[in-house]
Amino acid sequence: MRISLRLPIFAPALLLAATVPAALVAQGHLDAHHAPASQADSLAVARTVERFHQALAAADSAGALALLAPDVVIQESGGEETRADYRAHHLAADIEFARAVRSRQGPIRVRVRGDVAWAVSTSITQGELRGRAIDSAGAELMVLTRAPGGWRIAAIHWSSHARRR
Repeated sequence: MRISLRLPIFAPALLLAATVPAALVAQGHLDAHHAPASQADSLAVARTVERFHQALAAADSAGALALLAPDVVIQESGGEETRADYRAHHLAADIEFARAVRSRQGPIRVRVRGDVAWAVSTSITQGELRGRAIDSAGAELMVLTRAPGGWRIAAIHWSSHARRR
């Protein structure tokens, strides 16, 4: 099943696409406890991705790390990091970036296959960091696995480029 979700990084509410009955969302009747299993899984995956971004923006490194699987692989700028590498080297920079620069995230498209799911989205990021103007378009792919405590991020791939005008 495919559900498209629009989850702005800093917005608290989920805005669901036409694949989910809008009346259920508007009335507050659709949540992980009342949706069919596949919809509930898709919503839980999207919420995990959203919580990861919110943790970065709130400088909650423990919260962000808690959403990562122990064997997570993070790829960005041609490099690859383990969870330990990310914690030691890149996490602080991601928190600084998320706190300083606003991002408008496009729809998150979620697909679930058993205990594995992937979420893809694009974003526009604009602002300033350390005196440097930022105006970029980005893409994000997260692969998640079902764990006893909920969905965990098993892989992240980020790419971006300067927006052309």
